[in-house]
Amino acid sequence: MTEPSAVPSGIVEPVRRSFAILEALSRRPHGTISALAEETHLPRPTVVRLLKTLVELGYATQVSRQIGYRLTDRVLGLAQGIRFIDHFVDAAAPHMHRFTQKYGWPLYLGTISHCAITIRYSTAPESPMSFERAALQRRSPVMSSALGRAWLAFCSTEERRAALRDLGVRPDAKLAAAFARIRRDGHAFTILPRARRLQGIAVAVRKRGRVLGCVSMRFTRSAMDEAEAGARFSAPLNVLAAAIAADASR
Repeated sequence: MTEPSAVPSGIVEPVRRSFAILEALSRRPHGTISALAEETHLPRPTVVRLLKTLVELGYATQVSRQIGYRLTDRVLGLAQGIRFIDHFVDAAAPHMHRFTQKYGWPLYLGTISHCAITIRYSTAPESPMSFERAALQRRSPVMSSALGRAWLAFCSTEERRAALRDLGVRPDAKLAAAFARIRRDGHAFTILPRARRLQGIAVAVRKRGRVLGCVSMRFTRSAMDEAEAGARFSAPLNVLAAAIAADASR
């Protein structure tokens, strides 16, 4: 039985309780009101009200009084974003593999998730010029990473405004100018807090005005500076991004 834990501040309690019921039902073929109340530590009347709501919305159904309730296939619709990420990675992987074979440098595919950029795929393991073997699910800061800055520059105004608000960042003229420069150049660089060996250049994967994700290439600063990296790789990276977008839309 799951022990109750302290509820973080800012949590909307009815929403938390609804997800507690959904999660409890997802761990079993079906569940009675008593079993769900015991596992979630919610009062029986609350469980009854939440189950009635889930049934009305189509996410749960009552099998019988003895067997209890089960989830319906409508909950699968809540995972469409996850299935898109899998499809996105499948579409991107062959193109990224060919790029790394041709140029040598490792690539990273990222999507925005919970106020950070999450790495979904990387060619680092196959790159002869990579300094790391694994990067999957690593989270990068939105405001300073090349991936995050490319996403912010090319996403819609509404998405950018919401992302900055969630990050606690107030938009200003300096920030707007930085994003305008990234859109003009077609790529973004990581903002490095100090002299570091590695740098990243990133481009957005776009389809019909929507940013599906971003791709970055990491390189050593001893091999080239930002100006040279932009001149040499901005165009090939944007060609790569267009090819990924075309395949991801199929």
